Amino acid sequence: MLDLSIVIPVYNEEESLGPLCEKLTAALSELGKTYEVILVDDGSTDRSWDTLLALAKRHPHLHVIRFRKNFGQTAAMSAGFREASGEVIITLDADLQNDPADIPKLLARIADGYDVVSGWRRDRKDTFISRRVPSILANALISRLTGVRLHDYGCTLKAYRREVMKNVHLYGEMHRFIPALAHWVGGTVDEVVVQHHARQYGTSKYGIGRTTRVILDLLTVKFLLRYSTRPIQIFGKLGLWFLTPGLLMLLWVVLAHLSYLVFGTSFGAGLIKRPFWLITPFMLILFGIQFISLGLLSELQTRTYHESQGKPIYVIKEVVNSEES
Repeated sequence: MLDLSIVIPVYNEEESLGPLCEKLTAALSELGKTYEVILVDDGSTDRSWDTLLALAKRHPHLHVIRFRKNFGQTAAMSAGFREASGEVIITLDADLQNDPADIPKLLARIADGYDVVSGWRRDRKDTFISRRVPSILANALISRLTGVRLHDYGCTLKAYRREVMKNVHLYGEMHRFIPALAHWVGGTVDEVVVQHHARQYGTSKYGIGRTTRVILDLLTVKFLLRYSTRPIQIFGKLGLWFLTPGLLMLLWVVLAHLSYLVFGTSFGAGLIKRPFWLITPFMLILFGIQFISLGLLSELQTRTYHESQGKPIYVIKEVVNSEES
């Protein structure tokens, strides 16, 4: 097994690929470790693939993968992780904004015992309004909801222990949430300040338009982190929030009618004649029953998912057996 695997998603970055490989070779050759560099062409429409083929002929440690079309950065990283054979996997962007010279910083924290080390672009060279402000807000929101406090979830420059990543599966736009997912399976997470350079070639492929996708994926991650093995806890709570006031309102309406029938007067005679007090309780009760039923169905589906595929609901770090005498 190799010491390091460098995974780099590529999308229309033909001009930066040559300088990137030179910087990577210079940084990695000084580490004294065995390594490979996996570049995943995510359906580029420029000459990125031709450039990658030419570079692979000159650099024996390069491995290149080509998608049939653009599947997105998460899919490219997932493919790279699947092909990686290093004990530590490092990811970075292909646009030269991440600096390969920072890789030793990440490895030093991995050597200290951390499972995931994330880069923090403290002095970020991007436009303030369209890139930095949304990033600051997103990082605060993600940190709050996941419980993993990081300044820069969006920085691609990260290092992962292979043993942790084998328990993390990526979908949608979830590559930015890997630290939170790794923490969920028991991984330890740290953050180091890294350099960030202004883009030299081309234009950014990711803008503020992906904010909606990030928010929706964040909701998915939040659900996975807390309720993936016990969905009744969230759907059941939602059901009770609707069911309880519905039952109380229905009880109030019944008592008001009984008071009117028995005593000829009612403490809510004016209200119980309104359609709101007749329809709303039944609607709330119906919503409550639906949510609770959805929770029970989700519990059945969760058990089917884990048991049919033999997926455990835990992650073992190590096993130590005593020596037989």
